Amino acid sequence: MNDLLTAVRAGAHREVPALVLGLDRAGRRAALAGLKELRKEARGWEWQRQDKIRKALQVAGAGCHTGAAGCADWIGGRDLRGWSRSPYPLILVVLGDRDPAWLGDLARRLAAKSLDSEADFTFISELARMAGCPVPATDSLVEGWAERISTARWHARSGRVPLTGVLRSDPHVTVLAPRLFEMAELPAQVGWYESADSADHWPAALSTLAAEGVLDRSQLVERCVTRLVRGGKPGDQRFFLTLLQQLGLTEDEEGSRLHDWTVLAADGISVVASHAQDVLGRLDARGELSVRELAEVSGSVLFRPEKKLVRAQLMLLGKVLGRDATTAGELLPVVAEVFGNEDIALQERALKLIARHLPAADEALREELSLAAAQLGPLHRDTVTALFGAVGGEAPAEGPYEELLPPAPVLSRLDPAPRTVAELVEEVAAQLKSRSWQPATPGASAAASGISGFERALDGLVRLARTDRAELTEALQEALAGVWSVEDGIERQPEPAYMTTAYALALVVGSFLGRISGEAVAEGKRRWTGTGTCAHAALNGVLLARAWEAADDVRTDRVPFLLATPTWHTGSLDPAELVGRLRTYRRFGATPGPADFAQALLRVCRSGEEGVAEAAADLGTPEGARLAAWIRAGEPVAPVLRHGLTSDRPSAGNWWRRSASGVRQVLLATRERPLIQEEFPRSFHWLGRPHVPDSRDCYHWGAEQCPHWAATLPEDGETLAAWLMPDLLRTADEGPRGGAWVLPSLVETGGGAGVAMHLALAYGLGARHPEDRISAVDALLVLAARDRLDTALLGRELAVLVDHELLKVVRLADSARTAAATGAYRTVLGVLAAALPTLLAYEKAPRGLGDLLAVAAECAERCGTEEIEPIAGLAATAGRKGTSQTVRQAARLLAAFPTASP
Repeated sequence: MNDLLTAVRAGAHREVPALVLGLDRAGRRAALAGLKELRKEARGWEWQRQDKIRKALQVAGAGCHTGAAGCADWIGGRDLRGWSRSPYPLILVVLGDRDPAWLGDLARRLAAKSLDSEADFTFISELARMAGCPVPATDSLVEGWAERISTARWHARSGRVPLTGVLRSDPHVTVLAPRLFEMAELPAQVGWYESADSADHWPAALSTLAAEGVLDRSQLVERCVTRLVRGGKPGDQRFFLTLLQQLGLTEDEEGSRLHDWTVLAADGISVVASHAQDVLGRLDARGELSVRELAEVSGSVLFRPEKKLVRAQLMLLGKVLGRDATTAGELLPVVAEVFGNEDIALQERALKLIARHLPAADEALREELSLAAAQLGPLHRDTVTALFGAVGGEAPAEGPYEELLPPAPVLSRLDPAPRTVAELVEEVAAQLKSRSWQPATPGASAAASGISGFERALDGLVRLARTDRAELTEALQEALAGVWSVEDGIERQPEPAYMTTAYALALVVGSFLGRISGEAVAEGKRRWTGTGTCAHAALNGVLLARAWEAADDVRTDRVPFLLATPTWHTGSLDPAELVGRLRTYRRFGATPGPADFAQALLRVCRSGEEGVAEAAADLGTPEGARLAAWIRAGEPVAPVLRHGLTSDRPSAGNWWRRSASGVRQVLLATRERPLIQEEFPRSFHWLGRPHVPDSRDCYHWGAEQCPHWAATLPEDGETLAAWLMPDLLRTADEGPRGGAWVLPSLVETGGGAGVAMHLALAYGLGARHPEDRISAVDALLVLAARDRLDTALLGRELAVLVDHELLKVVRLADSARTAAATGAYRTVLGVLAAALPTLLAYEKAPRGLGDLLAVAAECAERCGTEEIEPIAGLAATAGRKGTSQTVRQAARLLAAFPTASP
């Protein structure tokens, strides 16, 4: 036993099998106890030392376990699995003397774990072979099998053996291939192929094996259809559809699954629904689809958003109606459901189909269709009147239109800092052990992203470090045992690029627990000067300066609490509350920390209330005088300079130019604020300097990972929007996801909502990724609900960005449609009415203009155009020749203006 433990400590894993096999059952049990203690001890070692003994420890523990359950847990332990080649061959050696039934039990237990690599599959399949039992067909084992097939396929390519040959020779294909249809998601290797028309991919190989009788073809057909009906990831659905098409269903097989085709046509992804639609068309041609069944499935398909599917279904209905006029009573009401579709071309197609097949003598049907036609807009009014007469009879009197906007956000007051050690430790541990080190949730406000919890915990640490130091020290050491940022101490000189609220909190806790020396804290306070080259570094530098200062505070008991703790969830601070805190400081004889007080000033609501300013001045302290002057001035941290651009073409100036890569830019500059550089700490000086916009990429983390930015300047949304504009510009171009996630927090900030806020919103509405556009729509609705949205200004900024090729109209149309769908029709129409004149003036209509006009037309039909000025260029566009979507939708929008005519 001692020899075994010595070999394991030395990492001599090749010596372990002989030593284990030399022990009897009692000796193995005794050795296992020592191995468990060694494993526990190793968890506290540095990773290089752990890695040295990992293989030996895994092999020895597997051989010394006498129970299959314990052995499976030991082999599958994550701390025993490294990046290097696994020691599975050695484990098979040490298990060579076990009973076959025991080995089969072990194989089943291991297969049930998340062991999905090729090596895991090889090991478990070899255990099953030794046990004389079938390989366990679990999801993880199927993934390992797929990886093994993929590896064999690549190796076999040198010998020109296709995938079909690899699968044909595999001994487990009949057991594991059917399991592919039962997995929640297909293994990545199965769905991948080099080209769509390749014959050397899994669907082709499986269909070939089915034709050869290796696999049961009828079983594959049934499982394919079942899996398509069940749904799943689009890639998986395409795989099963391809396989189904490769199998080539007979007429009897198609006819026996009528219900499945109707379900797939109604609910399947587009490509699956199209296939089901084709099958239904064949069934109809063979007389196997009744009129009632056609009507039922058509009602679902015509409700789908895919225009291609709707057009195809209308064509099928037209064939049936032309073949049998008696079906009109059952099918025409279904066709009329298309009147609710937003696409005007589809509306016209349905209207023409009804006009062609409407029986003259069926008054009940005519009245039913007349009611449905009330959904059509003014553009179809003459056609509908000629076909049905007065639509819907006497129209009920309607009240004035009411805009549906979300409730304006209500300021939420932060809870006070934790007053007990238990509460504070729970708060700190939750943040340092949670995913606060990861990106914030897209679109989350400052409170939801953890800024409120961070501020409360930071203030609580300063408070209780002064009053309950011994108890707090013991509780934090116990609660944070194993947290790397506290156990090992974070960097002595962390860079702003990597600052988050969790990182800052870890720095303060590490200082309090003595993991960071006093010298390092003092050096940290001196070192950072705020000379960053971008807003990211500057804003993160403010957080870092506060963290170093608080790290010193918890060591020295210098202050009773922090001044900058926000009053509201946005990060804003009530000036009267700050006056009260300064009064308490005066009573204690405490001197405010420079960074803490500077952050407090940036958070103060600058309403210009003279009463609060007088109370601050009456404190008779330097900080009181500075607060009074700050409130009375009421100036932004850095005034934003308006750009001089119109939608015609750029004028001279610094705000529009081409970057080095040739990409156009529309950004905003900020003016110098000398007061910041004269009276604030050096870490804040960047904020007061003049800044010319620059769209160059920097290496700092994105906006989605920095929820504290909006809380740093909660009363200066305009300034913050101007500084973060390069992120939003990249979001609208080819940047990564997340650049617009700051917008919902940005629009909740105080101060004015001017050109910077609206330009930032314009970039977000045209963002590349749908998630960013959703964030921008949320911000748009919040700004409108707070009555701070200037629709004309936003529309003009959108036009500028389109005109300078910085925003794609098709993305803007998607955002506008999403916003309108919430009920904000007048808001969206006001924005689009200001943007459309520029877009309509192009000689060649930009892609997506028809969709944008469709959204505007729907809004106009719902909310009216009484408050909207005539749109320049709309009549000319509507009067053009042709039947393009742009011309049709322009005519539709023009018809919504009472006196307009093309």
